[in-house]
Amino acid sequence: MIVSAYARKQACPHEKCRTLEHPHTVPADGAVGVEVEGHQAFWTCDDKPFILVLTTVPPHTDSLGVSTKTKAGLGWITLLHKFPVFHSSLRQSLLTMRPQWCLYVLGVAVMLGLQLHCSVTASICGAYAPGDIIIGILSSVHYEIKDLQPWILPDTSACVNFDLRTFVQALASIHTIETINDSGFLPGIKLGYLMCDPCAYASKAVQCVADILAVNGSLTVLPDFSKFNPPVKAFLGERYSETSIPSAKLLSLYKIPQVACTSSATALSDKLRYTTFFRVIPNNIYQGQALAKLLRHFNWNWIGVVTPDDDYGRGIYEDFAPRAGEEGICFSFSVMVSNYVNVRQRIREAADTIRNSNATVVVLFLRVQQVEMLFEEMIKTNTSRIWIASNAWSTARSIMKMKGINKVGEILGTNFITGKIPGFEEYLRNLRPSPGGRNDFIREYKQMRFNCCQQSEHTCPLTCSVTDPQEANDDYLLRAVDVTEAYNQRVAVYAVAHAIKNLLDCSDTACTGDTNFMPYKLVDSLRKVNFTVDNKTYAFNENGDFMTGYDIMMWKNSGDEKISEVVGKFLIKKQDVELDEHKIPWTNNTVPLSRCSEPCPPGTEMSISNISCCYSCTNCSEGYYSNETDQLACKECPVGYSSLPGWTECQKLKIWYLEWSAAYPIVVMIGTVIGVLLLVFSFTVYILHRENPIIKDTLVISCLMKFGLIVSFGGVILFLGDPNDPICRAQQTMYGLGFTLCVSCILVMAVHTFIEIMSSDPVKQRRLRKFNRPFVIIFLLTVIQALICIFWMVFDPVGVVEAPSQTQLLTLNRLCTQGPKYYGFGAMHVYIALLAVLCFLLAFKGRSTETEPIVFSMLIHLFAWFCFIPVYITQDELRPIVQISAIMVSNYGVIFCHFAPKWFKILTGRKTLTEATAH
Repeated sequence: MIVSAYARKQACPHEKCRTLEHPHTVPADGAVGVEVEGHQAFWTCDDKPFILVLTTVPPHTDSLGVSTKTKAGLGWITLLHKFPVFHSSLRQSLLTMRPQWCLYVLGVAVMLGLQLHCSVTASICGAYAPGDIIIGILSSVHYEIKDLQPWILPDTSACVNFDLRTFVQALASIHTIETINDSGFLPGIKLGYLMCDPCAYASKAVQCVADILAVNGSLTVLPDFSKFNPPVKAFLGERYSETSIPSAKLLSLYKIPQVACTSSATALSDKLRYTTFFRVIPNNIYQGQALAKLLRHFNWNWIGVVTPDDDYGRGIYEDFAPRAGEEGICFSFSVMVSNYVNVRQRIREAADTIRNSNATVVVLFLRVQQVEMLFEEMIKTNTSRIWIASNAWSTARSIMKMKGINKVGEILGTNFITGKIPGFEEYLRNLRPSPGGRNDFIREYKQMRFNCCQQSEHTCPLTCSVTDPQEANDDYLLRAVDVTEAYNQRVAVYAVAHAIKNLLDCSDTACTGDTNFMPYKLVDSLRKVNFTVDNKTYAFNENGDFMTGYDIMMWKNSGDEKISEVVGKFLIKKQDVELDEHKIPWTNNTVPLSRCSEPCPPGTEMSISNISCCYSCTNCSEGYYSNETDQLACKECPVGYSSLPGWTECQKLKIWYLEWSAAYPIVVMIGTVIGVLLLVFSFTVYILHRENPIIKDTLVISCLMKFGLIVSFGGVILFLGDPNDPICRAQQTMYGLGFTLCVSCILVMAVHTFIEIMSSDPVKQRRLRKFNRPFVIIFLLTVIQALICIFWMVFDPVGVVEAPSQTQLLTLNRLCTQGPKYYGFGAMHVYIALLAVLCFLLAFKGRSTETEPIVFSMLIHLFAWFCFIPVYITQDELRPIVQISAIMVSNYGVIFCHFAPKWFKILTGRKTLTEATAH
């Protein structure tokens, strides 16, 4: 048998107990000692006594947990009792005993061996209350380990730094358990609890679980852990994911359910590794999504991230980073801070990184104490940023009350959805241990709250601000901690209670099931439980999580402190944040910026560098626009609309064509009308003076020429107005056939003149006269042009195209095309040009006064078209104007070279034989 004796000072229940092993001297007067199996424990029974706590590990226990084996005197006497209330009662009795009763009472204590499983060390079980079903509570009431030195044994570390937030959360669980017991929710069954403090340290969390589950001082090893039946049927907690993860692994092995209220690491949703882990909050995937949506809402895309160097920190970073990337958010830096080693040094390094970065928004996934240290560094240098709080510290009043907290800048964040626990505030105002139970944490809190000495009371009794600190109360906890954030503790306890109620088939009056059930059955019941608390219905999903959401918090200045206020929500079903913008008091009503680059205004697009959030802004090109800030690419204007470079919208394009009301078309129409009138006038003169020798021989050919020119002028009119496919075909065909007819007639006259010149060689003249068939030649030459036009319109048809104007903004030129390949257009003009060149050569060869009109008219035509070709090729929008001009010049060239001189001669009566003969 192994027996250990521990003494704890009455005034300082929070201190680590000292094991008094193998003393070599007898205790002083007024003290009694007892030796059990080579170990001596003693208890001082003077006015300020120590309290003796004995721990025995029996070799065998019965169904009640009691074993007795007697050996001479006080030798082998061991008893193990499951209900620690007896230990508490004994302690209170001992405090009032006189020294002469010490030996008697000590003997009774040893004989009874009253003991709870978890009293191996007094610091392990800090609070308990008896019950038919025991619930374990893991709660890091202390958040730091002092003198932690790995690899050094024995372990001399101690838990320090009392955490009020965790303390209140633990009290919320205890209050809810007491509420359930008082309400008769489980008829005939009383819930008890056993609370252990892991001190925010993963190894100590495993130690807590192991000590609570230990049987005969050690963990049981079974081939099938579903048959393991410890007195503790379920666990609540732990607060931190870092400590929940190792405890969840152990509890999953033993098939014991664990329900957490704040441990949000995504890894804990893996039911293959954490089979029995449940939580009444969403996992960190949704917190990462909520924060990313919040950042995107304010267009903060250049941020810094600081995380703890533990499982929680690495997990939340892995959850947050991809969701931030999906929202177009980039990281200027990411820093990890140790939880245990060189914490302050790592905090200072993180602070330097924040100061040196141009990111004005920093996301902190740290613990409260780490945030406090970081803000201290920020306050020293008046460094202001926008801080995004994770749910780990978004409601921490200790930070809100820091000196100079308003200097750090604006603070927003997420928090689990909170609520008010009925009767909890009154419970905190009248704080005391549960009836029949013990709570060393309440004792420690009151010692600190009322400034009582942390040594023994007999050495400094005057330091307490009240006569009896354990009976004193006030509302300090309500002012120091946001008690609404402990609401999830209530939900977690009710989840376990409902699962027990379903498992034990409880009615309104009784529960028929056995309270000594196997814990794995409670796991199955929790998976299926669907319950209502405070008119809200809850259930665990397939991963053991709740799918509720988050409150969006903002800290606002209140004097020299800050207060938090709910300004919005993130609901998982909606996958987005909903904010009350009027509750967010930005300076000058302007949202601060946090960007790697300045925003690209409307009318520009982002030219992204290697980092997607770092870019330059370039104007949208013509025909493109952007009407929003930070557009990745400008949008193309729809059909019929366009824009200028840098525009934020598109305008309807103007369609340009040769409108009837425009200046140039008016000039063209005037020129055409004059030309046609001249031709009509010429035709009238010719008809009236058809017997005149000047025109008598060429009257018909001249009339055909006039007809061809009229057709050509008609083609010019078709160039005006809004073009369409038939008009485009008609304008080219009319000009081609009309002017070809005219040139064919001129060619016939040139041939006739050329033949007359060959009179010096009668033989050649006779041969050439065979080809002097004027109407046949005119017909054939015109038919060839008609065939060219037909093939053109069939195989290379003309059409209408709208092309951007090169000279007018936001204008489309509606023009006739001359076919995709210009074969027909080229063939038509080349054919006319060949006829014109042939006319010129024949006339020039037989140059005389009669051939001068031919020479000059053809020169004018060829010159006009040689000027027309390069402009036509290079200036698309000038093509109709150039072609019209060339046609007009050619037509007027023929009129004034061929017809005008004859009008003058006819009307003035000048007649010569030569002229008569020539014509």
